[in-house]
Amino acid sequence: MKMYKLNNVSKQITKFIKLLVFVSLVFMIIFSGLNLVFPFKFHVNYSSIVTDRNNVVIHAFLSNEDKWRMYSELKEISPSLKKAIIFKEDKYFYYHPGINLISIIRALKNNLIQQKRTSGASTIDMQVVRLLEPKKRTYQNKIIEMFRALQLEVNYSKDEILQLYLNLVPYGGNIEGIKAASLLYFGKSPNHLSPAEIASLAIIPNRPNSLKPGTNNQKLINERNKWLKRLRPSKIWSNEIIDDAIEESLSMYRREAPKYAPHFSYRIKNKFPDKSIIHSTLSLETQRKTEKLLSDYARKLYLVNTKNAAVFIIDNKTHSIVSYIGSSDFNNIETSGQVDGVRAIRSPGSTLKPLLYGLAFDKGIITPKTIIEDLPVNYNGYEPENYNNKFNGQVSVEFALINSLNVPAVNLLNEISTDKIINKLEDCGFYQIKKDKDKLGLSLILGGCGVNLEQLCNLFSCFANSGMYIPAHYIISDTLTISKKILSKPSAFMLSDILSKLTRPNMQFQWQNSNSLPPIAWKTGTSYGRRDAWSIGYNNDYIVGVWAGNFDGTSIPLLSGARIATPLMFKIFNSIDKNSESAWNIAPDSIDFRLVCSKSGRVPSSFCKNQVIDYYIPELSNTIRCEHMKYIFIAADSSISYCSSCLPATNYIKVLYPNYSPQMINYLETNHIKYKTIPPHNPNCEKIFIKNAPQIISPIDQAVYYLDKDESMQMKLSCYANDDVNKIYWYINDVFYKSAGAGKGIFVQPPKGKVKISCSDDKGRNSDIVISVRYIDY
Repeated sequence: MKMYKLNNVSKQITKFIKLLVFVSLVFMIIFSGLNLVFPFKFHVNYSSIVTDRNNVVIHAFLSNEDKWRMYSELKEISPSLKKAIIFKEDKYFYYHPGINLISIIRALKNNLIQQKRTSGASTIDMQVVRLLEPKKRTYQNKIIEMFRALQLEVNYSKDEILQLYLNLVPYGGNIEGIKAASLLYFGKSPNHLSPAEIASLAIIPNRPNSLKPGTNNQKLINERNKWLKRLRPSKIWSNEIIDDAIEESLSMYRREAPKYAPHFSYRIKNKFPDKSIIHSTLSLETQRKTEKLLSDYARKLYLVNTKNAAVFIIDNKTHSIVSYIGSSDFNNIETSGQVDGVRAIRSPGSTLKPLLYGLAFDKGIITPKTIIEDLPVNYNGYEPENYNNKFNGQVSVEFALINSLNVPAVNLLNEISTDKIINKLEDCGFYQIKKDKDKLGLSLILGGCGVNLEQLCNLFSCFANSGMYIPAHYIISDTLTISKKILSKPSAFMLSDILSKLTRPNMQFQWQNSNSLPPIAWKTGTSYGRRDAWSIGYNNDYIVGVWAGNFDGTSIPLLSGARIATPLMFKIFNSIDKNSESAWNIAPDSIDFRLVCSKSGRVPSSFCKNQVIDYYIPELSNTIRCEHMKYIFIAADSSISYCSSCLPATNYIKVLYPNYSPQMINYLETNHIKYKTIPPHNPNCEKIFIKNAPQIISPIDQAVYYLDKDESMQMKLSCYANDDVNKIYWYINDVFYKSAGAGKGIFVQPPKGKVKISCSDDKGRNSDIVISVRYIDY
């Protein structure tokens, strides 16, 4: 009998299992079909947030729905936060398939008995569905809600569903999600919340209006503490931690969303409009420190009518942006503070000169001690002048670069060619120069082109990184490194060695004697008309770029890169790089040094008495012997000089004289600078001289001149003559006009129309030009 009953029970269990399996299969088939026909598609419109390199939110933007709904990453959801939310909302979250049948049956039973809703059965999955697809609370919608909850379970992991819930849970007003609530109510990320703060955020979603933070925080504390006491059995936190949490005060109120680095944040948001979290390389600590320095410094700038400034800082080791300030006050409408000074196209002044000198080093034309000329020049009407409107005669390359002399730079560019430097600038991302390259000429090197602060800082990265151009990235996930060789290692080293000299023109005295300044190299620039002041500094650690001026282009009489921009650049370096290495610019193996003549910077000749040490690039730098002096045969009484054709048999001596160019002689004569002159050539010499004919520098060949008929305007005639010339003879339309000493200018009122102007020296050498003269009758 007992055996019979057991067999009967066994058969019933088997039937039940088969029925259960059958029902499950049918349910699965029906569910799969419905899942295909009615897929659960949703898109959550999150707020865009920008974080710094340490994942700290630096700027937050409202979503397209004007909600503060911030995406929480899984790593931001701490284990205690996760457990606390699950304990309160859905204890069996990790055990049910999206719906809790026991809770549903219990809720139905209670609701039927009480004839009203006394308990809920919504799981976290079902709450997510309701938040994604808000509907009226009906039994039909509840069934749909359960079906969607099952779909969530099929397509997402438990952690992803919990993450979705925490991103959507309401906190009153337009605040949704644990991250937005944590940031706007506590000013911190969710993973930095204390147990008391977690408890506060856990209870608000059920009563967002009555427990609104900042309105009645005592009521919020009371409800928080009640719930903390209920948490004791869960063992989420120890009793000691819960006791501390109950005693913790509550500083919970509505805060402003972070608005740091606005220019950078808007730029990066526009570049990645679909990203909910943009992990940038910015350092909030460095950004805030630099913003404070700029804000304080801007008050001083305002006193000299300089209303704006921008700062751009690159981490030179990681090639990433650490600070980006587009203006001194983003919210100042009067000064156009929302203009991004980092990207604004401006004239670079002299900041491109280091690249030019670096290219000349690599071409072997010059070395740091090479002597070049800083003299008046004329390139088809273009007559560059120095910043102080003075010329220095013969100077070394390093002096010319340190003092940012204009004429030597223009001469060097003319020798190298504008195409060469334009091609290099194109390689370095100077898009405006690429666009305008057909219109650019020699003035490019003095600021006659358009650049921005970001481009200049990236260019200077090649000087700091052994000649390799590595543009800075601003997204942590951007691991693609673009590098181009712009200069050789020796060239970059020599530039940095020159630019690290502390003494500069227009430098404030206290900085020249500063012991606190970390070792850096830097270059300043001032645009034509004193509209832009630049200072770019660099070392192994950072590249710091500063621009100062007015966005409307207003000229500022006291503006200069050294006086206005450099002090701020120094302050920034002192603030962010105090512990910098003292020896950062290490000479590469591919560079060497040699003795050169101090008068020419070239390999010494026998007459070179004073020699200095100079860097050079073996097998590349020129090895031309010094020719700063030359031997001249003169009479024993120094009355006349001889050439090889008229040299007498006796009564002469061989004497060294300076070997100046005609331009240098003209400079010395014009400025009344005494020098050792060669005696007049033997008047009885019958040799015909051909080389070194005088060079007419005024007027300009083939130029058209407009003169005022009533003002009796005159035109200056001047030329460069060789150092063996004493007198120049001028001719107008092949008719003798007047003679003058070598280096002396004369004036003439030329006739109308085509005019031929000729000059001959006392050796019979001749030069001609043709100009057009037109008289204006007002």
